[in-house]
Amino acid sequence: MARIVFLGAGSTVFARNLLGDILGYEELAESEIVLHDIDRERLETSELVARRVSSALNAHAKISSELDRRKALDGADYAVNMIQVGGYEPCTVTDFEVPKRFGLRQTIGDTVGIGGIMRGLRTIPVILSMCADMEELCPDVWFLNYTNPMAMNCRAVHRATRIRTVGLCHSVQGTAFQLAKDLGLAYRDFDYLAAGINHMAFYLKFEIGGEDLYPRLRELARSGAVPPHNRVRYEMLRHLGYFVTESSEHFSEYVPWFIKRDRPDLIERFNIPLDEYPRRCREQIAGWEAQRARMYSDAPVEVRRSFEYAATIIRSIETGKPRVVYGNVANNGLIDNLLQGATVEVPCLVDGNGIQPTKVGSLPPQLAALISTNVSVQELTVEAALTGRLDHVYQAAMMDPHTSAELDLDQITEMVDALLLEHRDWVPLTR
Repeated sequence: MARIVFLGAGSTVFARNLLGDILGYEELAESEIVLHDIDRERLETSELVARRVSSALNAHAKISSELDRRKALDGADYAVNMIQVGGYEPCTVTDFEVPKRFGLRQTIGDTVGIGGIMRGLRTIPVILSMCADMEELCPDVWFLNYTNPMAMNCRAVHRATRIRTVGLCHSVQGTAFQLAKDLGLAYRDFDYLAAGINHMAFYLKFEIGGEDLYPRLRELARSGAVPPHNRVRYEMLRHLGYFVTESSEHFSEYVPWFIKRDRPDLIERFNIPLDEYPRRCREQIAGWEAQRARMYSDAPVEVRRSFEYAATIIRSIETGKPRVVYGNVANNGLIDNLLQGATVEVPCLVDGNGIQPTKVGSLPPQLAALISTNVSVQELTVEAALTGRLDHVYQAAMMDPHTSAELDLDQITEMVDALLLEHRDWVPLTR
């Protein structure tokens, strides 16, 4: 059976969801699951969780844990990446608190923007080190990446390694589920086509039974009766004509129009949760503690299938049963009016031949123009990580739409100086 390695398995809650998905398939129920993390305590908890999930599903998986990454990866067929380099403390706190001193506020800070830039700089070297191990120990592995900043990480892997990789996110299918609730329709009846980049893909087609649902969505946007948590995305629908696949709190910090220090009315009007990711991190830490206590008790384990794609990809490759997923892959002729080679998110056919991206063609020009503003930040950050050129870090921050709308060049330079100083133990190019 397949040898499936979880990298960063100490992300226990997320690992539990993926394990439930994988072992819930009869064809994968006897897989070899290898859990790896650098935190012994979290790894021990994740192994207990894995065994309890396997038992709850009456699966017969071979489960083990390994602190040594190379031993874990040796002979792997699939490597599922969910690491967070630097964790909540100190790095995520730094990513938010330092920019805040300069008046730059964020919501999630893990994709682009100054938070995404810093996360990319400290994450890419670790991922490339993993890939070097894979090239030696399991060169035919499929590297399934869930770690943000998704596009930056995948771009670096495509440029610097020979490892087959796809970036996975739940935003496309998750947003479709949300829109089903907004419209009072059944999610599984939808037919849609989305394309763009991770966290900034758009539904080019959104139908049910052959009916175009965009008129209904536009009417909902005009009515003002949109869900309070989704006001940013419906506002963008009004202006761009298409619905974006990432949440309003994420999207608000990818553009220059919503988070402004001298416009608190915008924050209130669009219901933007500043400092949202640190709050979620604190909740997740508390959730891990609570789950750890439950796992060591006699409480029953409940397993529900998630929206994540990893299990369906592994199943389709192992069995040859075809499935379409949305993956983040290199733009090798897939989207004509986005930078070639950049990481794009498109539908992919998965079967016994592996992961096969679909050519989309050209996006509507207004979408390509907006997406390209974020691609530029991603490209400069990856260039900095691969070449060690510090000037590209400053230039990436300069090009970021939100950062440049809030700070002048001197402020950006001073902020990046402060961040690099704080990250000196985490970002190799600053040593």
